[in-house]
Amino acid sequence: MRRRLRSRDGDADWIVRARRSDFHLSGAAPVWADAGVYERSTSLELDIHAGLEVGIILGGRAERHFQDYLVPGIPGDVWLCAMWEPHGWRVITPRGERVVMVFLPEFLGEEMLGDLPWWSLFAVEPRERPRVTGREMRETALSIGRELHREISERPAGWHTPVRLGLLRLLFYLSRGWRPPIRPRGQPIPRAGSLSRIMPALTLLHERSREGLSLSEAACACNLGQSRFALLFRQTMGLSFGKFALRARLSFGAHLLRTTDLVVADVASRCGFVDASHFHRTFVKHYGCTPRRYRESGR
Repeated sequence: MRRRLRSRDGDADWIVRARRSDFHLSGAAPVWADAGVYERSTSLELDIHAGLEVGIILGGRAERHFQDYLVPGIPGDVWLCAMWEPHGWRVITPRGERVVMVFLPEFLGEEMLGDLPWWSLFAVEPRERPRVTGREMRETALSIGRELHREISERPAGWHTPVRLGLLRLLFYLSRGWRPPIRPRGQPIPRAGSLSRIMPALTLLHERSREGLSLSEAACACNLGQSRFALLFRQTMGLSFGKFALRARLSFGAHLLRTTDLVVADVASRCGFVDASHFHRTFVKHYGCTPRRYRESGR
């Protein structure tokens, strides 16, 4: 199903409300997790954050919206979001229950899902990512989701470890029978070991998302030449370093719009855009609403 992630004035069910753009993830605590119940249905909310996201619907119905793709969800469905990827979500039925994990790549490290690197599930377009199919897979996802829900809700000592193992189990079952889509000739595919090679750049970009990071700085952090780094980054993350870094800058801009009274021109300047017009066009393209609309709806 396709639907543009865009707010429309006058439509109470289609109001984009700013949520959170930073979970303050760090190497010391590379995972943020939440488990809970929505007592009522919600309007569409826009979500942007530095980590990868995996969520499981445990009760009720909900939707995940990407820029031109809508994913309806019922109990047992799973969604995957890449780093700094704008996406929207909405609870359709009251008592909607879910468990969500947002994490930095180092949380799972170089683990493999059979012959696939785990990050290959995120390094494709949203519509191409694996989804739950069949009753057996749905029951497995629900079982893992309930285990994760218990660990995340109770937070016993060492809860990060069972969450990590549960997350890997979930991704493994999703990867069974799934293969990355055939890519155009010359476009690289994720390979084992590539994540650790670019990890210094990911870490540095996470720390410096406010000021930005150039390709040369990122390559230098990984002790690689620019061409080799650019190829390896695209191979691992599924998009160019330039586009990835742009997402980070836009995320910081969204944060400023939500938390300050800076005029859009000043927000654009702080995010490294040449002028407010460029920032405005880029923001609308990625977030589906204007900076002003994002700020108003978030407040």
